[in-house]
Amino acid sequence: GPPVYTQPKQFTLIEGLLGYHTEALRNCYDVRVFLAPPEELRRAWKVQRDCSRRGYTTDQVLEELDRREPDSELYIRPQQRWSDIVVSFKPGKRGDQEHLDAEIVLHKGLVHPDLSELSSDDGSGIRVDESDTEHRLFVPGDIDPARGSEIEESVWERMHFASHLRSERLGEFTVGTELHRSESLAIVQVLVLYHLVTARATLALGGEGSRADHVEAKAPATAAPQG
Repeated sequence: GPPVYTQPKQFTLIEGLLGYHTEALRNCYDVRVFLAPPEELRRAWKVQRDCSRRGYTTDQVLEELDRREPDSELYIRPQQRWSDIVVSFKPGKRGDQEHLDAEIVLHKGLVHPDLSELSSDDGSGIRVDESDTEHRLFVPGDIDPARGSEIEESVWERMHFASHLRSERLGEFTVGTELHRSESLAIVQVLVLYHLVTARATLALGGEGSRADHVEAKAPATAAPQG
């Protein structure tokens, strides 16, 4: 359809399939997030949503996914290389959606909070692997809620100037009409929020945003293409 004007807000969140397809589009965002779940999980989510909320049958949803697969391979998944943050939720030990493991790739385009001091190699908490080009953060789906809260609090302390944005609803999601909560989802959300708040603060101080390759100042925005 025709373009629709959106009134500027303090934060602009954009979700779509081709958000990073062109350089002009990529330059619109201060934070670029790409959701990259395993194909089996992505299909399960799609079936669950479209059958419960949109009235489709399972066969209809799967047929549509198969029809779109060539486009996903050619146009959607390649956009991952332009992202700052790649989030992959994966089946965890418990096998339910409240306890999905999360793998978060943090590319060097943004300055990410240092969580290495909270890293644990015994499987009870997060694990952080660092290289010259990226950080990889692993969050077990069955992480203890107290440990998850400690990690979230550590990130919140780095954005104390945005305490008014604190919410007890981080990590909440719905399956059909039922409300659930995920510790790994909450950690992912607070990390994304950290970068939005950091970009907003940088702009407020007269900077050009928090991206190393930032082109021009703009209201902080984030986008999350999905395959």
